[in-house]
Amino acid sequence: MVIEVTRVYEQPKGEVSTKFLVDRLWPRGMRKEELEGVTWVRDVAPSAALRKWFGHDPEKWHGFMLRYFKELDQHPEVWQPILEAAKAGPVTLLYGAKDTKHNQAVALRRYLEAKLRHRRAS
Repeated sequence: MVIEVTRVYEQPKGEVSTKFLVDRLWPRGMRKEELEGVTWVRDVAPSAALRKWFGHDPEKWHGFMLRYFKELDQHPEVWQPILEAAKAGPVTLLYGAKDTKHNQAVALRRYLEAKLRHRRAS
């Protein structure tokens, strides 16, 4: 299982993977045609309240992940399709944030990888 995380503005063309846009808001300056073939899963993104609290502050990263994982635990229907796609082949999570280390796509990949490890162990 391979889950890549790529900034939506830097996604390579012709990459063979199932791509998911995991932002709640459409990326600024991107036309719909530029993301043809990408599945937008806006509800997998953190809630507006959590995004506002986090504010991309690296010092809040650990707390953000804990809160985000709780939100994800409450709504498996939003991340399950991504997990199923990852079982079938490579997946790329696309995001718009400037911070490449502290964003919801990085946290989501960690969450999904943990789910896959847990299922294999069961």
